[in-house]
Amino acid sequence: MRKVVKFGGSSLADAGQFRKAGEIVRADETRLYVVPSAPGKRFPADTKVTDMLIRLYKTAAEGGDVDAQIARIRERFEEIVEGLGLNIDLDGEFQEITRVMKEEPYLDYAASRGEYLNGKIMAEYLGFTFIDPYDAIFFNEEGALNSYKTEKVLSAMLSETERAVIPGFYGQGKDGKVKTFSRGGSDVTGSVVASAAKVDVYENWTDVSGFLVADPRVVNNPVTIHTITYRELRELSYMGAAVLHEDAIFPVRSKGIPINIRNTNKPEDEGTWIVESTAKKPKYTITGVAGKRGFCAILITKAMMNSEIGFGRKVLQAFEENHISFEHMPSGIDTMTVVVHETEFMDKEQRVVSAIHRMAQPDSVEIESDLALIAVVGRGMKSTRGTAARIFSALAHAHVNIRMIDQGSSELNIIVGVENKDFETAIRAIYSIFVETRL
Repeated sequence: MRKVVKFGGSSLADAGQFRKAGEIVRADETRLYVVPSAPGKRFPADTKVTDMLIRLYKTAAEGGDVDAQIARIRERFEEIVEGLGLNIDLDGEFQEITRVMKEEPYLDYAASRGEYLNGKIMAEYLGFTFIDPYDAIFFNEEGALNSYKTEKVLSAMLSETERAVIPGFYGQGKDGKVKTFSRGGSDVTGSVVASAAKVDVYENWTDVSGFLVADPRVVNNPVTIHTITYRELRELSYMGAAVLHEDAIFPVRSKGIPINIRNTNKPEDEGTWIVESTAKKPKYTITGVAGKRGFCAILITKAMMNSEIGFGRKVLQAFEENHISFEHMPSGIDTMTVVVHETEFMDKEQRVVSAIHRMAQPDSVEIESDLALIAVVGRGMKSTRGTAARIFSALAHAHVNIRMIDQGSSELNIIVGVENKDFETAIRAIYSIFVETRL
């Protein structure tokens, strides 16, 4: 058994959290490769180090005085070093950060230094080899991960290194500069390292004991999901479930490597297993419920549209010409609904409507705003009769009006549209009928 372990920012926010992470690594000799994030918040009103670094870049780009901000950032790391009793000199590292910020500041370099410095400290603390992802993880000209080159170089490095620390979040761009993933990208780094090292398990340590069936900010004390498939995770992550970066599944999925979400503060909890497929029957019919506010629905009506070849293409071309992507597209015999993000659509709505009329010649176009989408996801839905009926019954009892329904052919998820004001009520009602009635 061989493992990659990734620790989130809350797991490395201070020396006390660092010690917990160190104990976790040392407790299992199969935990060979460690991927650290930058220090997160130590308390609710605190500032994440990455946010401090982004603010530093903005000051530098505007020609402001960066010395005071660099000093505050340095204090955060020196507190960790002193708290761990380490003998590591960060003078050279901060001299280089100061030089870049004063001579040639750029955002990705600044934002990545939290992971870089935490990686240096973690390697010293564990006695592991430090591997700079700048030398091992590569991006192409479009800014996407260069999977082939990364796999080749990183695999070679890891094959010669028994135990290593590889900081998350960044690598090397095509232009030779530091390039970062999107926020939360340390999850992706962990997945890339797990794939390159061909390990058996990718453990992702954070401040919760796995994925929850619903958002705890909406549902009081929701239950934890024991096992979830990659496909279910993608659906829930897209709809706002934010424990794991949604792109983190791709590198490990092709290798069949499971991801285990664990809690640094409760290492005895098993957490959630994310797998390609499983024979284990879910405890509940649904695996999770998640959603987002702020959508618009554009209802296009035309008699006999189902027999008009190219009608759908013409409608979607109106959105494409205005650089608007669509989220869902439920349709009927004479109707077609295109759901888009309100923020992308509002300033362009009349141009889009005009283009639809010009290209598709519909009978009418109607716009509905203030729409929230809720995804009810679960592999157990396929083999359970009446799932949709239970969803609609729960919403009816909660006095929530359903404005849209969209179910994929895979029967893995059902998406319902409700008014923004009914968003939390709807999620609580769905959670209650599928989970609380089973407790």
